[in-house]
Amino acid sequence: MANKLIREIGLPKSIANIFAARNIVTAKDALSLTEFELMELLDVGWAEVTSAVAHISAIVCPPYQSALSLMEQRVQNEHLAGHLPTRLKGLDEALCGGIPFGVLTELVGPAGIGKTQFCLKLSLLASLPSSYGGLDGHVIYIDVESKFSSRRLIEIGAKSFPEIFLTKGMAQKMSGRILVWRPASLSEFTEREYEQGIPRQHPLGWHVSFIKSLAEFSRIPIVVTNQVRSQSRDEACQFSFQVQRWKETKEDQARYGSHLVAALGVHWAHAVTIRLVLEAKSGQRFLKVSKSPISPPLAFPFDITASGMSLLSDDGIDLTGPDINAIRSQGHSDIINFTGESLQ
Repeated sequence: MANKLIREIGLPKSIANIFAARNIVTAKDALSLTEFELMELLDVGWAEVTSAVAHISAIVCPPYQSALSLMEQRVQNEHLAGHLPTRLKGLDEALCGGIPFGVLTELVGPAGIGKTQFCLKLSLLASLPSSYGGLDGHVIYIDVESKFSSRRLIEIGAKSFPEIFLTKGMAQKMSGRILVWRPASLSEFTEREYEQGIPRQHPLGWHVSFIKSLAEFSRIPIVVTNQVRSQSRDEACQFSFQVQRWKETKEDQARYGSHLVAALGVHWAHAVTIRLVLEAKSGQRFLKVSKSPISPPLAFPFDITASGMSLLSDDGIDLTGPDINAIRSQGHSDIINFTGESLQ
């Protein structure tokens, strides 16, 4: 709006011609000068200048909005926002309906903690008929680690929605809506995005930009997973006052696994709107809402069952301080299902 032309703003023709004669072409040109400077430059009176500045400002400056008006707009446009319910009551309540449309939601946690189980269940919920509370949509499942299991997908569906999956042809119909792509390499994934006209930028940067744009402009829920890695001493001691604290807590971090951090770093973390952390502490798994603009930090104990992830309590545990971002793996081992096979 700052580059809007003076001649298109609707000023009286006489004053607009004076602006043009003094080479003040855009709103930015006019508003960059004080009223006294404009009086001297345009050789007009105070009343004409203040009236022109007020008119230009009213046209190009966005109107203010109160928190109440923003909330009312959100309610009116709820159909454009939308959520994918996870069927985990406590989590859905914390996120005001589930996984939101239009932003990136990230799952972070060590291997075997349940990220794939959660993603399989979300895939089913997205393809579930709307009459059963689903989105009645299609899913693109990018399986870069080759962990997608169609057998496990059907098992979760049959245990979670027996009335649907036991209906002839429904299991095939729903699973047919889930498209699985396994890129052989990062370069293959890269080239597929280049085909869509994505410019060659920093490898991580353009991936984030593309996925964020896809979520925002298509108004769809996008869930990405992230592994964990050990936090280095340099990362933990960016400031001198942190060095002593690092020495004092190093043994505790090693014992409880809280020295783990999300693998893709700060650049990626800024791109995601919601971060859900899966961790294990004293052998109990927890799902944490670590980052969200609409929920306080909360933790929910959970188990993995034949029907997928199940919360042990819908009442979230309030988190404060380091517990919000800590990722623990104390007493954690691979998840074992009822047939004794590892579920990654």
